[in-house]
Amino acid sequence: MAFEGLSDRLQDIFRKLRGKGKINEEDVKAAMREVRLALLEADVNFKVVKDFVSRVRERAVGQEVLQSLTPGQQIVKIVYDEMTELMGGSESKLNLSRSPSIIMEVGLQGSGKTTTVAKLGKRLIKQGRRPLFVACDVYRPAAIKQLQVLGEQVDIPVFSMGEANPVDIAKASLEYARSHNRDVIILDTAGRLHINEELMNELKEIKAAVEPDEILLVVDAMTGQDAVNVAESFNKELGLTGAVLTKLDGDTRGGAALSVKAVTGCPIKLVGVGEKLDALDVFYPDRMASRILGMGDVLSLVEKAQETFDAKKAKEMERKIRQQEFTLEDFLEQMQQVRSMGPLEDLLGMIPGLNKQLKGVKPDFDEKEIVHVEAIIKSMTLEERRNPTIINGSRKKRIARGSGTKVQEVNRLLKQFEESRKLMKQFADMGNRKGKKGGMPPIKFPF
Repeated sequence: MAFEGLSDRLQDIFRKLRGKGKINEEDVKAAMREVRLALLEADVNFKVVKDFVSRVRERAVGQEVLQSLTPGQQIVKIVYDEMTELMGGSESKLNLSRSPSIIMEVGLQGSGKTTTVAKLGKRLIKQGRRPLFVACDVYRPAAIKQLQVLGEQVDIPVFSMGEANPVDIAKASLEYARSHNRDVIILDTAGRLHINEELMNELKEIKAAVEPDEILLVVDAMTGQDAVNVAESFNKELGLTGAVLTKLDGDTRGGAALSVKAVTGCPIKLVGVGEKLDALDVFYPDRMASRILGMGDVLSLVEKAQETFDAKKAKEMERKIRQQEFTLEDFLEQMQQVRSMGPLEDLLGMIPGLNKQLKGVKPDFDEKEIVHVEAIIKSMTLEERRNPTIINGSRKKRIARGSGTKVQEVNRLLKQFEESRKLMKQFADMGNRKGKKGGMPPIKFPF
């Protein structure tokens, strides 16, 4: 998970502060020295770190903090507030007020620009929009073909004029969009291995020709401080309206996300969190600060669940659990839905405090183990999935062979499934009894 190293360091620092009944000015200074070092090691811009630590220290040594009953908690709250502000304060939405709205994506080669065009298009379709991709990168071999393949995958048309002038292509796409009832144009512009005058002049000409509503810089979060330098250069030449950080799910130290807004004034609007075409999320500074400080991100978890789970199916699943009709077939379906929400490790990181507690037991949540479970269930007949009690020794051997696992693994799954089914039934019954008494409402089991 991105920011893991920084998150661990900061949580350790604040755990020490919270463990003290009283905190003095020296304690605050010592903690801020550690915070400063943690941020610098995460590749946050030096000036940004200096200003951030200075603001936190100034607020933290106030009498209302040091003399409060929970000074450690108060300081964490100050760091959370300042970190949220550092990354932009609040969500920065895309400007799509006219039709067709024009989004111009820019960036260096290798930043994930063309893939981000497809991810953004897919996201806009979910919002009821009708996007059009425009192939303005006429230099990189197979760039147009890549965009066309991605367009087919997300069912979005691609406007192309081959190797014509990119400025002419951008202008011609406007008329095409209007005549084909497309309300958002996404321009996939050319990148370079490094910033040069030729690249910038072309991008300026495209900007002048079509007057885009959004100029989004796509930048690789894994490049750390270099990402901020790239953002600064593009912003100076083009006047960016926002940034998209890609590969935020990788081994990212966090410096780019914490520095881009402060250095350029350009807000991060979206973040790439995986390779799949639906792995593009809105960037919420407050939620990111909460995750970095180990407070979790329950809102994002709930939103992911709402996008993934069907309300009617969830209600039917609850009925099955209560009446002990929950089968291995249902279990497989629910597991696949949970997996579609994203990597399990990332989901755990959204639950306050849980990711830290589970550090020593992460193998239990190995994605490979889930793949094994899926293989075992898929190797069963429909009758076996619906009535596991009929699975005898010979059936277990056949299932193990079919799934490439061992009989012991099949036994373990069947035992765990039966125990889970009984436990879920108890929780459902308990929730209903409390709900009838006017206390806790019935427990819902979306997965």
